[in-house]
Amino acid sequence: MIRIGILGCGRIGNVHAASIVQIPSAKLIAVADAIPAAAEACANRFNVEARSIQNLISASDIDAIVIATPSPTHFEFIHAVADAGKPIFCEKPIDMSSYRVRQCIAKIAAAGIPFMTAFNQRFDPHFATLQKRLAAGEIGELESVSIISRDPLPPPRDYLKGSGGIFRDMMIHDFDLARFLLNENPTRVFATGAALIDPSIKELNDVDTAVALLMTKSGKICQISNSRRASYGYDQRLEVHGAKGMLRVTNVHENQVESATSLGFTTAVAKPFFLERFGPAYLAEMEHFVSCISTGTPPLPNAEDGLIAQLIADAATESLAVGQPVDISY
Repeated sequence: MIRIGILGCGRIGNVHAASIVQIPSAKLIAVADAIPAAAEACANRFNVEARSIQNLISASDIDAIVIATPSPTHFEFIHAVADAGKPIFCEKPIDMSSYRVRQCIAKIAAAGIPFMTAFNQRFDPHFATLQKRLAAGEIGELESVSIISRDPLPPPRDYLKGSGGIFRDMMIHDFDLARFLLNENPTRVFATGAALIDPSIKELNDVDTAVALLMTKSGKICQISNSRRASYGYDQRLEVHGAKGMLRVTNVHENQVESATSLGFTTAVAKPFFLERFGPAYLAEMEHFVSCISTGTPPLPNAEDGLIAQLIADAATESLAVGQPVDISY
């Protein structure tokens, strides 16, 4: 039985808590948050203890820690939990600074602890099935990848102020997914974008509509399209094209019933947002983390995967600023 504590009791912390209590080989022991009321609410919901942050990190009855606090605090907590010698499951990004991410990687290595970066889309049943069939050679040699990710509505302006920009906040998931499918690191990125949904986003030196083109050493291409708004729901589509064919994942709808009349074909609306669309992925990634700790298997994606996605996001941000392709330095 892996005994787990959660740092951070906001929306995503509660999601991870809900996953942990569904795993027979795991037990949620306690939660902590800088806002005591948030910790108490989460603790009451899952019938566990609310503790101080330091108590949770150092507690002898907790084997592993989930870090689901705001991004600027990850660096501090990674170091504290590493000092306590406990495995870490950390929300992305590890840090906004690639330099500080490298410092975290060094700390994790020195402590000799398992570390998992929460790129949940690798664990989506649909995406994972596509990747397995791709890797099995069903469509031959991969040539190109196309990823579409559009949110139903932009996040609050206060959130955007500290988000690090669309490439570090939103498209970073797609960068990791692209690597997962390409099976190699992109070497160059060309990114462009604009503030088309909310012009005030431009004042934050950010965009709400963006496209990135990734290129690899072998010549494979990945195009990624992101938007902060989709009037028809949460838009998550994926297509891979190879020498022998194509594999595609379309949107997951509220139900799979299709209607046909003289007016044409209709389907139910897409899942409203990421919690509904990727619910199974959140559970699957936590099951993977728990299994890896139990068996002594290094979890994936790891801290290095988090760093590489961050470096791609950094290069995309630079490409947007200079209006030219940028080589990605690892």
